[in-house]
Amino acid sequence: MPHDPMIHPVADRVAGLNARYRNHAAQAVLERALTDPHVGRIALVSSFGAESVVLLHMLSVIDRSAPVLFIDTQMLFPETLSYQAEVATALGLTDVRTIRARPEAVAARDPEGLLHQADTDACCDLRKTEPLERALADFDAWITGRKRFQGATRATLDFFENEGDRRIKVNPLAHWAPQDVQDYMINNRLPRHPLVARGYPSIGCAPCTSRVAPGEDPRAGRWRDAEKEECGIHFINGKVVRGPLPKEEEQPMNMLVTDQGFGKDDWTNGFVSAEQIGAPADAPMLAVDLPSDTDPASLAGLLQGIALIRVEFPSFADGRGFTLARRLRLMGFNGRLRARGHVLADQYAMARRAGFDEVEISPELTARQPWEQWQARAGWQSHDYQSRLRGTA
Repeated sequence: MPHDPMIHPVADRVAGLNARYRNHAAQAVLERALTDPHVGRIALVSSFGAESVVLLHMLSVIDRSAPVLFIDTQMLFPETLSYQAEVATALGLTDVRTIRARPEAVAARDPEGLLHQADTDACCDLRKTEPLERALADFDAWITGRKRFQGATRATLDFFENEGDRRIKVNPLAHWAPQDVQDYMINNRLPRHPLVARGYPSIGCAPCTSRVAPGEDPRAGRWRDAEKEECGIHFINGKVVRGPLPKEEEQPMNMLVTDQGFGKDDWTNGFVSAEQIGAPADAPMLAVDLPSDTDPASLAGLLQGIALIRVEFPSFADGRGFTLARRLRLMGFNGRLRARGHVLADQYAMARRAGFDEVEISPELTARQPWEQWQARAGWQSHDYQSRLRGTA
């Protein structure tokens, strides 16, 4: 039967795949994933790092024409770029696609190439997460080289994962031990990344990767001395993982402001970015995060599959979010609209007139501006000319 997410939800397919292939070896899991209709269109995502050659070799034995996505952050070691070309040629891979951040995005957000020094998460978003999400838009699943032994955030990996009810993630090497990786490379005489011999057992971008001392965790050189273990391209329970999962009590909750008062967020399914939205049938009832400079025309034909849109307000003086909200309403979006970030009580009436249903503010702003200050602007309805224009007043 052809892949149809509406008939076979991701969660159901993942459960069935894990049950079906639970006792299979890594190469068998990879081979089945490439052909099983319940997996769908699939690509291998490779960093061409220290251990990447194992999966790349397995893939070349099964299907050299399968798509391979290589994320060039433009901050990689020169040795990685040379190794990528060497391995792709040696293995005869015929569809290696180099993925990079959009030049205009880099020019706007990291013109001097120093973003990693101030905010590693923002740098990873710009140079890894966003480019990969665009590249994966045409695929139902992707293959990774992640393994359980690589850290706490990977300790319970299965062969197949549900990535936010949008895609399947396939981890053929999930149950391998470090020695399994080394044995495979030796037995198949695979070329080693040149930096491994120089003390880099895990290799990422040059500015954020350091040598690892004997006895250290192999990933200790990634974002050393930072509370960060992942770059952000991986999800656990539908949420981006960039570091150790914090304890619940360490996560102060933002507050929602509505006409009725302050309240807790009742949306528990997480948010995706605009780049992560597929066709409406592929992603029903999503919650989507939008920057204030989003062109709403990019969401044409997708709005019916979105339940909630959250618009980021990067500063109190940035009014682009209000314009975006009005345009989304005029395009026919009837779901929930939320303003998030730097929105003051003085701006609440404007937010409601623009089409927002609610405002999400930080605990700090909640303390500085109690409900009474927001309530004073709750008479926005008497001036709601925007609703009258839309014919919904």
